[in-house]
Amino acid sequence: MWRYHRLSKHALGHYAEGPGYLDWANQPEPFRRFAGAHEVPLPLAADDDTPLFDALVRPGAIRPRPLTRQTLGLFLELSLGITAWKSFQGTKWALRGNPSSGNLHPTEGYLLIPALPGISDRPGVYHYAPREHALEERARLGADAWSALSGDPPALAFLAGLSSVHWREAWKYGQRAYRYCQHDVGHALGALSFAAAALGWRVWLLSHVSDADISGLLGLERQGDFAQAEPEAPELLAAVLTNPTGSESVPLPLDGVVRQGAWRGQANRLSQSHVDWSEIPVVARAATKPRTGDSTPLTAAPPLAAAPTPARSDGLSAARLIRRRRSAVALDGQTGLARSNFVAMMAAALPDPARPPWQSVGFPARVQLALFVHRVEDLPAGLYMLMRDGDRRSALRAACHRKFAWLDVELASLPLYALALGDFRPAAAQASCLQEIAADGAFSLAMVADFARTLEEEGSWAYRRLFWECGLIGQALYLQAEAAGVRATGIGCYFDDLVHRLLGLGSEEWQSLYHFTVGGALEDDRLTTLPAYAHLGRGCS
Repeated sequence: MWRYHRLSKHALGHYAEGPGYLDWANQPEPFRRFAGAHEVPLPLAADDDTPLFDALVRPGAIRPRPLTRQTLGLFLELSLGITAWKSFQGTKWALRGNPSSGNLHPTEGYLLIPALPGISDRPGVYHYAPREHALEERARLGADAWSALSGDPPALAFLAGLSSVHWREAWKYGQRAYRYCQHDVGHALGALSFAAAALGWRVWLLSHVSDADISGLLGLERQGDFAQAEPEAPELLAAVLTNPTGSESVPLPLDGVVRQGAWRGQANRLSQSHVDWSEIPVVARAATKPRTGDSTPLTAAPPLAAAPTPARSDGLSAARLIRRRRSAVALDGQTGLARSNFVAMMAAALPDPARPPWQSVGFPARVQLALFVHRVEDLPAGLYMLMRDGDRRSALRAACHRKFAWLDVELASLPLYALALGDFRPAAAQASCLQEIAADGAFSLAMVADFARTLEEEGSWAYRRLFWECGLIGQALYLQAEAAGVRATGIGCYFDDLVHRLLGLGSEEWQSLYHFTVGGALEDDRLTTLPAYAHLGRGCS
């Protein structure tokens, strides 16, 4: 794992090994399908079929909706579904609720659901097909399978699983692609969390299950079903509770529950040929997760003391704001950010277990935010640190340059510290692979992980979940940027060790894992925007 992380670093004059060009004729198909699987179309929901986005951050403000074919369809539409199509000179591509590096979408979504009117009279394992907004029935289970999974009385409504097709990212990004796949898993988990919150539901990451458990439940280990197709790597399994109380536990007696089901469906091949990026399967094996316990209690930690409230979204429903989210491709270099909106974004990034997406995970915060502030009202330009884990402030300060001031910024109770004041726009652009977008926003940031400590305490598999944490932060920032009337984008290309030198981090104890920027977006008027599901010819229900 350490070898992969070092080999996949970018540096000035030396980028991680990649293809060097884009083989457009061999670009992976963006949609996985299972030929021969029974397809169940899902209804499409109206824009205003959810409460205001502001209500998502107020515990108990949204009355839980029952699990039906309609609400299940809305949950998937707002998390993993298509939000729009873009078109240019005869080429068309889809945008989705879960952002992805290069819009390549290596993340695949699965459900394990009980018998549900309009879907099936038996429990089953389903793959979500976002282009068709439909479920593909991969396995029909025995009538008693769901009670064996959920217990009596049922502790959960259904299970959601995520997997990665590494080749989709490796086609463009080469050896560094594994990192981006893990970013995308974090974004997708965040998207699931926000979509669930809009329905009054709760998503909870089942941290005890192993990769082998996930492969068995989702059918990823069925080599015959992927005979000619690119394999999918198991990533995570989450419980979805439609009437959450915060005190449940999910025992999940996993062994053999779905292996006896009637499976069907053959995965499609995404590319005709492939390049072997040898380090990716090596790091995937090194980061394999074992089973860690027998159950995952949903014990809710208390909310953060005096946590600022995220900004209001001007009366937008959750569905409308989620569908509006876009990744900025360029920023105007002029738009600033109101103080209240900056506070709201920083508040949304804090690990508050009372709010999505943080109410979906039980792991400790291990990522701090090094902020390049360019244009924020009443906040001098400079380099700052948002300590998401306040207990590690002394350790990080000791690891950084001694010249940094670490002045406590009195800003709405945020754990924010000023390291150095001045114009850091050139440094921000240089650190992000010389990309001006990091300098042209109101602020940009580097996500600095408590890296060596986490791996030592939790094992090599935690390499993945550190990137997931970064993706969760990014998803929260994306939606808060939309609420503030600006745009954001994740930046996966950055010079790792240049960031470390900028901060004075001389050892590998702390590592920068993701960059992000927020500002006024420049729209490309050459592109045509098309509705998400007009191609289906079916309306809301």
